[in-house]
Amino acid sequence: MIDYAFFFEANKTSWNKRTALHKVSPFYDLEGFKIGRSSLNEIERKELGDVKGKTLLHLQCHFGMDTMSWEREGAIATGVDFSEESIKLARETAAELKLGSKFICANVYDLAALSLASVIPASFDIVYTSYGTIGWLPDLDRWASVVDHFLRPGGIFYIVDFHPVLWMMDEQFRHIKYHYFNKEVIAEELKGTYSDRDAPITTMNYGWNHPFSELFTALLGRRMVVKQFHEFPYSPYNCFHCMEQGKDGMWRIKGMDEKMPILYSMQAVKHESP
Repeated sequence: MIDYAFFFEANKTSWNKRTALHKVSPFYDLEGFKIGRSSLNEIERKELGDVKGKTLLHLQCHFGMDTMSWEREGAIATGVDFSEESIKLARETAAELKLGSKFICANVYDLAALSLASVIPASFDIVYTSYGTIGWLPDLDRWASVVDHFLRPGGIFYIVDFHPVLWMMDEQFRHIKYHYFNKEVIAEELKGTYSDRDAPITTMNYGWNHPFSELFTALLGRRMVVKQFHEFPYSPYNCFHCMEQGKDGMWRIKGMDEKMPILYSMQAVKHESP
């Protein structure tokens, strides 16, 4: 059995380093967020809909801008991330803005144990995760058990993330470099960060590609009914090489003519009874 602790520690070190850069980056525009800009995109706001009065658990929240944006939309929000620096910044920002969002520093896989210790509420109306999250986790069945643990019967699970086909490609989108299927850990030494490719840091990062068969099987095995599934040939973020912005404000891979998917979204509802 593989011991994933080494990979998690390396990734946590990487995200701790990135947080210092991301908080001052125009990409995140933390200062704009502080004066009222929402960090949410039209895709997730439209698809998830009205969250007023609902409890929301945000898995892998980074430094919590989306978590707090959902609070501004009316949710009672809790964010979770394993990066100490990210959670420290999230808590500082929430306190500065006098927001009620709660933040917990933990590996997603450890959350169920924390709920038993009353560190986190036992159930939520919504479990949410977005943009570059599950690729940092090796085992989606274990992840889905966490979603199931915290989602109340009748509750909504929502994910919007980068498409697994995108993760197969090399950085210049010229050839297939990685498996579509979850066959191996993907180890990459990266210079800079997606918010600033010239940033003076170098990090080792470890990830896993997850085909849709793995994602769907993990969730459907946990009493989930998929209500919505969409794929998109564009991204709201300029976070990959060789991208160009269209008149609609969305970013596409240069020269691809929308031949390749970039994003997907899914909404699922948990059965009322086993």
